[in-house]
Amino acid sequence: MVDLSQSGAVSPGHSRHGPGSGPGSSGPGSTGRKASKKPRTRRSKRGRRRRNKKSQRNNPPPFLPPEAEEGNIEYKLKLVNPTQYRFEHLATQLKWRLQEGRGEAVYQIGVEDNGLLVGLTDADMKASLKTLQRMAEKVGADITLLREREVDYDFDRNTRKIAEVLIRKVPDDQQFLDLRVAVLGNVDSGKSTLLGVLTQGELDNGRGRARLNLFRHLHEIQTGRTSSISFEILGFNSKGEVVNYSDSRTAEEICESSSKMITFIDLAGHHKYLKTTIFGLTSYCPDFAMLVVSANTGIAGTTREHLGLAMALKVPIFIVVSKVDLCSRGTVERTVRQLERVLKQPGCNKVPMLVSSPDDAVTAAQQFTQSTCITPIFTLSAVSGESLNLLKVFLNILPPLSNSKEQEELMQQLTEFQVDEIYSVPDVGTVVGGTLYSGVCREGERLVVGPTDEGRFLRLKVGSIQRNRSACRLLRAGQAATLALGNFDRSLLRKGMVMVSPKMNPTTGCEFEAAIVLLFHAKTFRRGSQVTVHVGNVRQTATVECLHGKDELRTGERAVVRFRFIKHPEYLRLGAKLLFREGVTKGIGHVTGLLPPSQNHDQNVDQNLQEH
Repeated sequence: MVDLSQSGAVSPGHSRHGPGSGPGSSGPGSTGRKASKKPRTRRSKRGRRRRNKKSQRNNPPPFLPPEAEEGNIEYKLKLVNPTQYRFEHLATQLKWRLQEGRGEAVYQIGVEDNGLLVGLTDADMKASLKTLQRMAEKVGADITLLREREVDYDFDRNTRKIAEVLIRKVPDDQQFLDLRVAVLGNVDSGKSTLLGVLTQGELDNGRGRARLNLFRHLHEIQTGRTSSISFEILGFNSKGEVVNYSDSRTAEEICESSSKMITFIDLAGHHKYLKTTIFGLTSYCPDFAMLVVSANTGIAGTTREHLGLAMALKVPIFIVVSKVDLCSRGTVERTVRQLERVLKQPGCNKVPMLVSSPDDAVTAAQQFTQSTCITPIFTLSAVSGESLNLLKVFLNILPPLSNSKEQEELMQQLTEFQVDEIYSVPDVGTVVGGTLYSGVCREGERLVVGPTDEGRFLRLKVGSIQRNRSACRLLRAGQAATLALGNFDRSLLRKGMVMVSPKMNPTTGCEFEAAIVLLFHAKTFRRGSQVTVHVGNVRQTATVECLHGKDELRTGERAVVRFRFIKHPEYLRLGAKLLFREGVTKGIGHVTGLLPPSQNHDQNVDQNLQEH
């Protein structure tokens, strides 16, 4: 293969443009060029015709980016008949890549380490895939061939191919890969129906039958509008096959059969439930956001607002244009063009990527996490099932944003669990739901929960733990779960609290400072203004105490602002993303400082005296 690269294996098609670079060329002289043109003309025309038949979008680039030392992507030129020693080395390397991808790895076969697409003959490719299958079996994983692509070189009449293979580890000890996807979009855009079709495995009847299993309240069923946050799960097994309620009766069975889980957070589309939608985006820490747009109405209602919220919180977003069965092809294309215009605007600076084939879906999934500006767009129908498989291919391949190293670092820190939901379950007692921000949490662990209205923390003991409705002994950083607290008094708990390790000695306060950008305000933003502040799972009204260096703020201006919560102290992390709103007023920023607890306590006492 070394001779191959030295003999002009630069990029596919690259040598076509160079004088005297084809077979039979006789140097720089004009005679040599004329002589070399004749045998190449027919072939180049045939090749050109063949290439024109294929969409240019699907043609592989001449080079891939050079292979990275870290990450879950590995390049292999070929894996033909390795020695036993070499095989053991390759298996160890595969283990490392799987660890980096938290149970997933992608192998590019027929590619050199520098990213050059060399390609393999059919015999070599078959042997290489067989070796890869043996390697996967040795480490307890399964392989799925994502796609094969042809590489066309002038000097070689044989067809050469490169293959892209997904390797996924069979889950052990419930350590399936879990990705959270927030579902956004205007009211009546088909969010809940799409999730019902994906998770139940049955197409909709056109009148909303698929969404009935997702609703939590009677008024939601009556109006067809989501008003609360609900969670739905979609699994993929180690071979990349969909696991949902069509094969499994319970969520526990789905978890047992899956090596990758997608947890959809179904949020409300109506404007009057905006605070619930913001809470879902800030509190549940979604990895990705799926914006659903109805093909027949286009960008309407809260669509722009939801897009802006996801971008403000730096959540990578992909778009699904639903209900394509209701309108003509021209209407769908007009909606897609409208989306492309919005995404390309200076405020967004996104690169829209329309997904129309499985090959596009694979490319979109890989580029989506590598580049923050890529925004895949899917056009599908939950009634006819058109292009629904493309979305499933995309979700199956979608890699996690954080690697194993980042998760290990978070796990080394002290335990911190955000309380997002509180329940009373018969025969179990008080149960809290939320996300473990850092550390690990085990059954029987002793933690402290708070802050209470007085700013104190109370001791408690964790009973049992459940992830995606199935029992779990150990919870790791970044995972969502419900924790049973036994007979702990539910009235002492509220959303926005945290459960932390007693060693942490958590500090709380009513006053904090934040560096903000005022996105929109009808008049001016000044001292005394009241806004609803969202920081993680904290949601409370706060008053602007002072603006450092300024008297007032107008739309688009920045400042460091001191806020004071009007009700009770809260636990905040330095650097946490902040979002505030009041009517049409909106702003984003991050927490830069907390006032010392003693000062907060004195101010609370003064405030109580003034109130009484």
